[in-house]
Amino acid sequence: MTEGMQDRQAEAGHRYDVFHTDCPARDVVDHVTSRWGIWVLISLRNSNLRFYELRESIQGISEKMLSQTLRALVQDNLIWREVEPTTPPQVTYGLTDFGQDISEPLTDLFNRITRQLPPRP
Repeated sequence: MTEGMQDRQAEAGHRYDVFHTDCPARDVVDHVTSRWGIWVLISLRNSNLRFYELRESIQGISEKMLSQTLRALVQDNLIWREVEPTTPPQVTYGLTDFGQDISEPLTDLFNRITRQLPPRP
């Protein structure tokens, strides 16, 4: 989903119906709330990271799943991807304005959960 499409919908006074299977916003919600999407967005909230830095920051994610998640989030315009023409290429990821906006409530949710858990032994 592109920002242009969001703007046209808002200008026309239409809202997306995320409960409808054909709604383009539903895909974005699915990608954000996927098993790994939320962790990618939270990991990028404070700084841009390279692929392997992201992989190390999210324990348990495979390279394949990280690649798939990043591809979906880039397509949704939540994160950006920059390739430096080096050998091997260095790929850096960061949050777009849209991604930053989405990551704030996710970070708040994460903080609320961790505040309520008992201290670790």
